[in-house]
Amino acid sequence: MAKIIMIQGTMSNVGKSLLAAGLCRVFKQDGYKAVPFKSQNMALNSFITKDGLEMGRAQVMQAEAAGVEPDVCMNPILLKPTSDCGSQVIVNGEVLGDMSAREYFQYKKRLIPDIKAAFRKLQKKADIIVIEGAGSPAEINLKENDIVNMGMAGMVDAPVLLVGDIDRGGVFAQLLGTLTLLEESERKRVKGLVINKFRGDRSILDPGISILEEKGGIEVTGVLPYMDISLDDEDSLSERLEKKADGLVNIAVIRLPRMSNFTDMSVFEQIEGVRVYYAKSPAELRQADMVVLPGTKNTIGDLRWLRESGMELAILKHAKKGIVFGICGGYQMLGNRIDDPEGVEEGGSIEGLGLINVRTTLTNEKKRERVSALLGAVEGPLSCMAGRDIEGYEIHMGKTEPDCQVLARNGNAYGSYIHGFFDCGDIAFRVAETLADRKGIILKKKRMDYRAFKESQYDKLAETVRQYLDMDAVYGMLKEAKDAWR
Repeated sequence: MAKIIMIQGTMSNVGKSLLAAGLCRVFKQDGYKAVPFKSQNMALNSFITKDGLEMGRAQVMQAEAAGVEPDVCMNPILLKPTSDCGSQVIVNGEVLGDMSAREYFQYKKRLIPDIKAAFRKLQKKADIIVIEGAGSPAEINLKENDIVNMGMAGMVDAPVLLVGDIDRGGVFAQLLGTLTLLEESERKRVKGLVINKFRGDRSILDPGISILEEKGGIEVTGVLPYMDISLDDEDSLSERLEKKADGLVNIAVIRLPRMSNFTDMSVFEQIEGVRVYYAKSPAELRQADMVVLPGTKNTIGDLRWLRESGMELAILKHAKKGIVFGICGGYQMLGNRIDDPEGVEEGGSIEGLGLINVRTTLTNEKKRERVSALLGAVEGPLSCMAGRDIEGYEIHMGKTEPDCQVLARNGNAYGSYIHGFFDCGDIAFRVAETLADRKGIILKKKRMDYRAFKESQYDKLAETVRQYLDMDAVYGMLKEAKDAWR
C-alpha cells in the first residue's frame, strides 16, 4: 500500500500544483512509482484520458512529472464553472449534471465513496501518493463536509506540508493565521511549513522564520525560490495575462469570460520571438498576426460577450487580411449559427461570426475522445500544416455540420475541435514561421520537440525542489505515514 503526503496552501495560487509535481518528479527519480491525487478540482482546463474520461489538467501535468499515464482516479471530482454561481459536476470522468454552488455544497458529502474508491485504486498500484488540496484549509465557512483539504487528510491520515506565497506579501501572517484557524487535530497533521516564490537573500528571512517556528510550533521545511519554469498548472493563466511586451510574431488569444483549455497555446510561448497574449478589448487586436478563439464552457454566452464588447467586429476586420483560428467552442463561434434546442446552455439560437460555413447544434451528450490524425492538404495561408501529424482530444457538447473531421477552413479562418492541435511535432513552429514570413521577418531556426521540452522542465523543477526543500524531512514524513486507509 502506498505512502502518502499532502500539499495544502494558505490560499489559491501559492504553488501547490507545482510543488506536488516537483515531488512526483523527485520520487520518480529516486526509483519510486509516485502518482498525484486531488479529490476535487475546480477548473475549466480539462483532459481526456485514453479510456475517454475527463479530468483536470493539473493532475495530468503532475502525472507527466511522475512518468505515469493520467488516470481519472487521480481527480475523481471535477467542477467546471458555467456561471458565477454554478458548475458542471463531473464524477469519475463523466458528467453528473449542473449544480448551483449551494446545491453542490449540500450534495458533495454523497461523493465521499467515489473519492475513497478512486484513492484505493491508486493505493494498489503506487509507492507514494502526492495529494494536492484546494484553496485553503482555513476557509472556515466551507469546512463542513470538507472533502479536499483537512477533510481529505483526515480520511487517509495524511501528513501535510502547508505552503505560503511570499511573493504576494504577508507570508508569516498567512501561515500563522492558517494554523490558528485550524482545529488542534488538524494542526497536528501539519508536519512542515514551506515558504514559496522567494526572491533575494535567504538570510534576511531567518529572524522571521525563527519567530514563525516559535509561534507556530512547526518547522519550516523549505524556502523555495521564484521559479522560471514553463509548465501549466491551474493558476498559470494569471501570469500569462500579465505579459505585455511585443514579439516578432504576436498571437492574440481572445480572453473569453468562460475561457477553457488555455494550455492549447502554451507551445507557442516556447518559440523565441513569439508572443502569446490574452486580449479583451478590440484595440488589443491591432498588433495581432493571428487571432485565436479558444475553448469555452459557455459558447453562446461568450459569443454574446464578443458582440457586446465590440470584439466581434474587430475579429471580422482582422480576418480580412489576418489569420483567425478557432478551437472547440471558438470553432463553433466561427460558424454561421449555433442552435441550442435542448437548453444545454441558454437555449434558442444565435448567429455566429460567419467566417466558416458550418452550423452547430448543442446536445446534452458530451463528446470525449482522443484523436490522432494526419492532416491532408491544407489550403490558404496555413498550408504549411499539410501532411503534419495531429494528436489531442475532443471534449464538447454539440455536433457541427458539415463534419470537417480534423480541420475546417474558409478564407483566412480555420477551426478545429481538437485540443492540443499544435502540440505535436513541429507544427507550431511551422505556423509561427508562416506568420513571420507574412511580415517579412525571419525567426531563428529552432524547431523543438515540445514533449522533450516539458520533460526538461520537470527535471529543472525537481532539481530546485531537491535544493531548497528538506527532502530528508519529507521522507521522514512518509515513513511516519500509515499505509492503510483510516
